Amino acid sequence: MKTYELVLRQIEADLAAGRLRLGDRLPGERAMAGLLGVSRPSVREAIRVLEAMGVVRTAAGSGPEAGAVIVAEPASPLTATLRLHLATSHLPMGDIVQTRVLLESWAVREAAGRAQPEQLAAAGQLLEAMDDADLPRERFHLLDAEFHVALAALAGNVLVSTIMASLREAIHGYVVAAAADLPDWKNTADALRHQHRAVLAAIAAGDGERAASLVAEHIEGFYRDARLT
Repeated sequence: MKTYELVLRQIEADLAAGRLRLGDRLPGERAMAGLLGVSRPSVREAIRVLEAMGVVRTAAGSGPEAGAVIVAEPASPLTATLRLHLATSHLPMGDIVQTRVLLESWAVREAAGRAQPEQLAAAGQLLEAMDDADLPRERFHLLDAEFHVALAALAGNVLVSTIMASLREAIHGYVVAAAADLPDWKNTADALRHQHRAVLAAIAAGDGERAASLVAEHIEGFYRDARLT
């Protein structure tokens, strides 16, 4: 188990037991790290995951509004969401790939012609950030995973969005492992950029079938090229 997962499990237990409620502020990084016997970066990573899931909202600084605050209703299925996230790091890669194809193909098909301009623009901003030729590979992979989560969100299905958000770490981990063995990362990155833009363009044009076909080939093609499936 990764160290940050220990932090997630503790917060999950506190939510389930009612020790954490809507509006409560989590202890600071240093205090939580000392309490759980983990590093501050591990606490930081756990908070990032919780914020991505919509469980907490964070604010920088040192004033009364700083830190991480519980913003989701404790009565909602937060513990199930956290368990799903924790489980994804132990799933077979082939299962992750198949699930992504299933969810993302459906999501982009549904989103075609429905996604709002501001949603498409937000996804496009992630692609613009990935266009930087000097972008570190790790940052590229993180943006890649965020883009695919954003694609799934375009369909407007909360459960699909939650599942994809929970898969974010697994997607990132497998992509990093795969990319390390690719012989020409520059050409691969250029191809991925082109494929991302083609999927987003098909959604914007209302061509759901093309978007679904493109995203499936994009996901399966990367793993095939990396000789992982």
